[in-house]
Amino acid sequence: MSIIVDYNKVEVDRAERMVLHDVTFRIEEGEFCYLVGRVGSGKSSLMKTMYADVPVSQGEKAEVLGFDLIGIKKKQVPYLRRAMGIVFQDFQLLQDRSAVDNLRFVLKATGWKSKDEMEQRIEEVLKAVGMENKGYKMPHELSGGEQQRIVIARALLNSPKLILADEPTGNLDPQTGYNIVKLLHQLADNGTAILMATHNLQMVEDFPARVLRCEDKKLIDA
Repeated sequence: MSIIVDYNKVEVDRAERMVLHDVTFRIEEGEFCYLVGRVGSGKSSLMKTMYADVPVSQGEKAEVLGFDLIGIKKKQVPYLRRAMGIVFQDFQLLQDRSAVDNLRFVLKATGWKSKDEMEQRIEEVLKAVGMENKGYKMPHELSGGEQQRIVIARALLNSPKLILADEPTGNLDPQTGYNIVKLLHQLADNGTAILMATHNLQMVEDFPARVLRCEDKKLIDA
């Protein structure tokens, strides 16, 4: 199994304040991990270091998908982000275009040129999330769960080895949230590593997987 995330003695700082210290963990290919902890415990900050939104200034090792995050150059950041999928709580879909056009926009922005290849990839990811018949709809015509499925489809476009999901069920009703988590687990079964931040401990119990906990400025591998 290849190692997707490799942190050793990393310090996470926000606005000159230490959020987490001595962070050491690995995530392997196809592994599903929950990231839990109270609000303000550092979950989102830790995730943001992984796509270089929060810089890693100290640590013995901080690698994601082969990129060295300690002192990563600005020009490398877009390539790092293209190599992963990111799913947010608040969808962040472009409201002025259909679901398919949202996906097409991302493919064009990440360097895809062939129209046929783009259409084929869009069809594949929509099918993967059970939305192959809803691609023509505008975001406001979709339910919250459907929008989140489109967001996951968007995250899958460039066949990432890692998906970071930050409270992806936070704005959804429980049943819809469960369906999204089930989908993320299926993606892990197919080889994509998933790190999902959540405060829903019942969900963690119902869909068991490895748990990483942010507590007292440390990351505990529970």
